Amino acid sequence: MKLYNTLNRKKETFEPIEPGKVSMYVCGPTVYNYMHIGNARPFIMFDVVRRYFEYKGYDVNYVQNYTDVDDKIINRSIEEGITAQEVAEKYIREVETDARGLGVHVATVHPKATEEMPEIIDMIETLMEKGYAYENEGTVFFDTSKFEGYGKLSKKNIEELEAGARIAVDDVKRHPSDFVLWKPKKEGEVFWESPWSEGRPGWHIECSAMSRKYLGETIDIHAGGADLVFPHHENEIAQSEAANGKTFVKYWLHNGFINVDNRKMSKSEGNFFTVREISEEYPYEVIRFFMLNAHYRSPLNFSRELMDAAQSGLERIRNGVENLKHLLTLELTEDVRASEEENLALLPQYKQKFEEAMDDDFNTADAVAVIFEMIRMSNSTATAESSKAYVEAVLDGISGLSDVLGISIEKEAVILDNDIEALIEERQTARKNRDFGRADEIRDELKEKGIILEDTREGVKYHRM
Repeated sequence: MKLYNTLNRKKETFEPIEPGKVSMYVCGPTVYNYMHIGNARPFIMFDVVRRYFEYKGYDVNYVQNYTDVDDKIINRSIEEGITAQEVAEKYIREVETDARGLGVHVATVHPKATEEMPEIIDMIETLMEKGYAYENEGTVFFDTSKFEGYGKLSKKNIEELEAGARIAVDDVKRHPSDFVLWKPKKEGEVFWESPWSEGRPGWHIECSAMSRKYLGETIDIHAGGADLVFPHHENEIAQSEAANGKTFVKYWLHNGFINVDNRKMSKSEGNFFTVREISEEYPYEVIRFFMLNAHYRSPLNFSRELMDAAQSGLERIRNGVENLKHLLTLELTEDVRASEEENLALLPQYKQKFEEAMDDDFNTADAVAVIFEMIRMSNSTATAESSKAYVEAVLDGISGLSDVLGISIEKEAVILDNDIEALIEERQTARKNRDFGRADEIRDELKEKGIILEDTREGVKYHRM
């Protein structure tokens, strides 16, 4: 299995620290708002990575944090007239609702910054003792000049970082690239006791402390959006390796950005969408399927046209699966036909092709293409004349690979009222009487009601638009 390691800018063979096990940390959201479409990509794509490792037989320890204390949370608490804790709890619930809808498995652990304060303070104390951090008026900074490898993930050097820093050196901060480990409270803010001040941690330190607590000092995979490479993940490396004296992460994985209608997503551009908003127009399953149709490292453009295409693609898979399930309700022959042997031999080849795609840095786009190939084969070969064993084997093959990607292949049951059922029955009668004009009128009438009819070899099938 090959993974693209951001640290070394190349694909590398995956070799776990401990055979048969994978330790994986994925940066979670700051919980002050609903999940937006950009947040959804790492949730979905690294859930796929986890699922694939489990499919390959690995025991995965998957940690994804919630940042539940932050300036944005405090500002939202003021806006909504509730406490910062209430804001965090509210939006954790909303994030979890969206994650469930998107088919994301619950992490092994979902640590929260506010519940890990002893570990955070302990790590800062270690950095102070080792000379990597300094305190000034209750604020503790990490001294980037003391860490020799600073910039190795983002490929920036300290001179470049200091030249581009927005905060100049002053009486509080020694170097422009130094970053906060602990900050004193402001009036009315939530705070914790520490050796330096009543305050709260900087953003970066929480992930280093949580990762060490739940996964160990060196972990297999750390993942997140490309926007986290610098400064967040760069600072995590500095903190963790300075404190622990060991390599922090073997493989760094980062997903690409999402644009909206070929423009960078931002509130100022008016093209900022939450997953909840999108789910009102497209089912969660379609959002996930849309994400899977591009490689996780590639930029991804979000548009209604592409979402419509994803919806149609998912419907093709579901229709193929529904057809197979329908066939299994019929009286099929038990014995495999000679003509089916060749197609049955193709199933292991499809599985191999799927695994080759996923082994190549989790290429979900090519993996989805394999599932479409299986659907095409199924649609052209599985009929009421097929054997039960053949239909079951094809269905199991498609279902198994779809599950690895978290593709929901179950169609929602279509509930028709009596009038629509009567029209379908009338159309069938009209066709039997060769009154094709009336049959076409009924088809058009049903279409206006949002019901699409499909005339198949197994009879009339229907679904809502």
